[in-house]
Amino acid sequence: MQETGVDPVAHNRAAWDKYVEEGIEWSRPVSAEEVASARAGRWSVVLIGHEPVDRSWLPADLTGRDVLCLASGGGQQGPVLAAAGARVTVFDNSPRQLGQDRMVAERDGLELRTVLGDMSDLGAFGDASFDVVFHPVSNLFVPDPAPVWRECFRVLRPGGSLLAGFVNPDTYLFDHEALDERGELIVAHTLPYSDVTRYTAEERAARFGADAALEYGHTLTAQIGGQLAAGFVLARFAEAPHQSDASAAYMSAYFATLAVKPG
Repeated sequence: MQETGVDPVAHNRAAWDKYVEEGIEWSRPVSAEEVASARAGRWSVVLIGHEPVDRSWLPADLTGRDVLCLASGGGQQGPVLAAAGARVTVFDNSPRQLGQDRMVAERDGLELRTVLGDMSDLGAFGDASFDVVFHPVSNLFVPDPAPVWRECFRVLRPGGSLLAGFVNPDTYLFDHEALDERGELIVAHTLPYSDVTRYTAEERAARFGADAALEYGHTLTAQIGGQLAAGFVLARFAEAPHQSDASAAYMSAYFATLAVKPG
């Protein structure tokens, strides 16, 4: 069921702009109080789920570090890391998501740059431009994560680190309607998974809404193996449950990796 003529970048840009209008959780900016706390050294950012990322995954002192918040708009991680002393660039596919970061920066007097674009193409940045790439759960919105990993490796300096979050591919095995409406775990899909190949446009509109973002379930070979193939060395691993999904009783919904570009 291969559908032709689908541009996932354009489609998901429009979808995420609409999500911002609707005020979904991942588009709600941090408060002025959270920014003030970060300036005082009390801060946390989320990579997967709702638990703060282990601070040991990030440099002990962010002052002057160049950090790329990749596909990380929404006025959340970027402003906090900037308030903690980093030189932050937020790169995202959604103009409205980036607008949330600019709003916080203007409100709280933060130095923060925003760049619009597709996470698979970081041509806006030169080689070895960043010390850290912070990439929360978002590559489910691209058909292939391999270019993302290669670009992350390219723009990082030797010794730099990639903090990445992604969805457990097993969550895509289950029938969406049965899971969401009845809490039943019925295996209905194969991996890797794609909204585009699994459903027609009409079926997607009926199941998820015509304006919903397109999602792709990547295998662990693509997610973890892809980082290794790009040249990274895996240093840490973590997982987190889904907060409102029936599958949470049986497995983690999110994985996170800390990978290092050899020096």
